[in-house]
Amino acid sequence: MSPAHGPLAGIKVIEFAGVGPAPFAGMMLADMGATVARIDRHAPKALDGGAVDLLTRGRPTVFLDLKSEPDRARCLKALDQADVLIEGFRPGVMERLGLGPDVIHARNPRLVYGRVTGWGQAGPLATAAGHDINYIGLTGALHAIGAADGAPAPPLNLVGDFGGGGMLLAFGVVCAILQARATGRGQVIDAAMVDGTSLLMAQVYGLRASGMWPGARGTNTLDGGAHFYRCYPCADQRWVAVGAIEPRFYQALLSGLGLNDPELSEQWDRARWPTFTTRLAQAFRTRTRDAWVDHFAGTDACVTPVLEIDEVPAHPHHQARKAFRPRADAVEPAPAPHFSGFPPSAGESPSDDEVLAAFGLHQP
Repeated sequence: MSPAHGPLAGIKVIEFAGVGPAPFAGMMLADMGATVARIDRHAPKALDGGAVDLLTRGRPTVFLDLKSEPDRARCLKALDQADVLIEGFRPGVMERLGLGPDVIHARNPRLVYGRVTGWGQAGPLATAAGHDINYIGLTGALHAIGAADGAPAPPLNLVGDFGGGGMLLAFGVVCAILQARATGRGQVIDAAMVDGTSLLMAQVYGLRASGMWPGARGTNTLDGGAHFYRCYPCADQRWVAVGAIEPRFYQALLSGLGLNDPELSEQWDRARWPTFTTRLAQAFRTRTRDAWVDHFAGTDACVTPVLEIDEVPAHPHHQARKAFRPRADAVEPAPAPHFSGFPPSAGESPSDDEVLAAFGLHQP
């Protein structure tokens, strides 16, 4: 088998195909060098053939009917060879398939059994349907995002599915692998998006308790309420992002905008924030976005462009860091983080056939 490269080289993972957080975790593990094979319940329909699913990169898929005894037996034999299992089904689904933790650990006690769901494996809502917007709505995160005079604004599905779900699962998997190596016993990981999102809100809850997050949505320091931490439209209707929190950064911002009014020096006078926002908005409307970016280049004013998605891969900073890489059908974000000794994209990766053979899942 061709050598895998990365800090997780040698770790073997079986991923049960799903949507959202579980494949994101599988992608992260594969990006870091783990040998990952996906098991799906059915072959893709012809309609799916043109879909570009970047979350499934780096690992092959084998299609098994897990209600069929021969296919279930193949799956169990593959899990005997695995270090990790990850799945994102509702509670009870894997148990009904005869693939729950008790069954798997009786055969392979060192296996790390990773589960990610919206509500968690236990609790009053555990078996309820839901999506990212529902999960983050229960944590305060959704209520805190949006304009003061508008509805809560869903932040794509980044907070629940990916940050609070998939990334939490990947972190839990690595933690449990370390323990399994030390003890020979695997853990069952219950990664719930409500738990992960609440964890991401730790700083906000701390600010609230400290009296530093007193206002309603869109009126606080980090939610667009402060004139020095928000986005502004420019003359061409494109946007800049301003994050000039520290006093010296704030002074660099005012100086760059040519705003020398002593009144504006009262940066933390919350009562004046709406008036100050109007002043800064008027200034930013006098030039185009890129003109402002050039104007503030080399300063500490914390002014950057709000790039449209198609602009992002061409930005010089992303190019210097090789943050994106081309495919035949798309431009995709590259693996992250970077490691000095184990670049995730370095060297030759195992072929799909080699990965499947490592689990005994190659076609007979």
